[in-house]
Amino acid sequence: MDVYSHPTFDMAARQFDRVADHLGIPVDERDRLKYPKRALTVAVPLRRDDGSITVFPGYRVQHHLSLGPTKGGIRYHPDVRLGEVAALAMWMSWKCALMGLPYGGAKGGVAVDPGALSTGELERLTRRFTQELIPFIGPQIDIPAPDLGTNEQTMAWMMDTYSTHVGHCVPGVVTGKPLVLGGSLGRREATGRGVGYLIGRVFETLGIEQSGATAAIQGFGNVGSHAAYSLARHGVKVIAASDVNGGVHNASGLDLRALDAHVAATRTVAGFALADPIDNASLLELPCDVLVPAAMERQITGANAGRLRCRVLAEAANGPVTPDADTILENRADVFVIPDILCNAGGVVVSYFEWVQDLQSFFWNESEVTDRLFRMLESAFQQTLQASRKQNIPMRTAAMSLGVKRVWDAKRARGLFP
Repeated sequence: MDVYSHPTFDMAARQFDRVADHLGIPVDERDRLKYPKRALTVAVPLRRDDGSITVFPGYRVQHHLSLGPTKGGIRYHPDVRLGEVAALAMWMSWKCALMGLPYGGAKGGVAVDPGALSTGELERLTRRFTQELIPFIGPQIDIPAPDLGTNEQTMAWMMDTYSTHVGHCVPGVVTGKPLVLGGSLGRREATGRGVGYLIGRVFETLGIEQSGATAAIQGFGNVGSHAAYSLARHGVKVIAASDVNGGVHNASGLDLRALDAHVAATRTVAGFALADPIDNASLLELPCDVLVPAAMERQITGANAGRLRCRVLAEAANGPVTPDADTILENRADVFVIPDILCNAGGVVVSYFEWVQDLQSFFWNESEVTDRLFRMLESAFQQTLQASRKQNIPMRTAAMSLGVKRVWDAKRARGLFP
């Protein structure tokens, strides 16, 4: 389907094709698994503060609905495209299935730079976008969440718009909301906290001591910063961090609290006085025990995969490693890969917990949330590691094969409606 043509979708499709070969999925059943069930493209008009009107393209893709409602984030970024969103929805499908969640994957977004809009403009954009999505979302249909460029406030506006339309409060229509509106304790920290937990488990598996180990983090947003704190609590030194404006490096370890204060004041890690500047490309090639790409897709490619000097590659972002890079990394016994659909699954797991709590109107404390999160991550990690070792396949192939097979089994069990 040419409508999804995009480098990121092409990458996700190549990953799927490889796993389909491994699982022996018949050729005539593959497109039904690969391509999205539904895709919506909308025009989102925004009245600017100066009275002018700008129209932004918006998208929502629902990859499959065989296991339950779809689940996935909303991102605001200038480069959002239908093919990119479709790829992210596909990865979310495999992620949810790997974690045993009753969801299909979804993703959406608006091609806009949120930093160029005022708070009022962001609210009007969000409410109009939500209005366009109303026939396609709902607690039993499709449940959005925050992603790149969006946050708890965005979800509050989405929830309010939907609730106003149906005439009563519907907290379960989105996750990642403020606590006062039915959000879950531990949701904001969940993805980064899960990344830290899995890195610790891999260190144990490889015999690496966390105390004194080093980490470099590309992308110091919500996920990257919480992963950094999670690692630091166990003695890992975060020696480098970056964002879209650049990065900083201190071989002795970054002062994370001082860095947080700098980011709060300047909205970037660049220029942090207690470290030396470093660009994103150089950060990826720093010698370290764990490299955490927590930014955009396709950051590690065939051009730089051979130059990585980490012992563990923890994919906190979605799709940070291209198939060409995978080929190189699979031949490097010195790099252990925690694939994205496992590594960053903490966010959707706690989003699931939030949805369950909203449906029941019964809420858990943070220790309950974190304990349940770690138990689910542990189960998925053990299943993936065992499959990798037993079948002598890469961790990504192992994780994806578990997820894809569960979706495939569900589709076969339900059959094909005439």
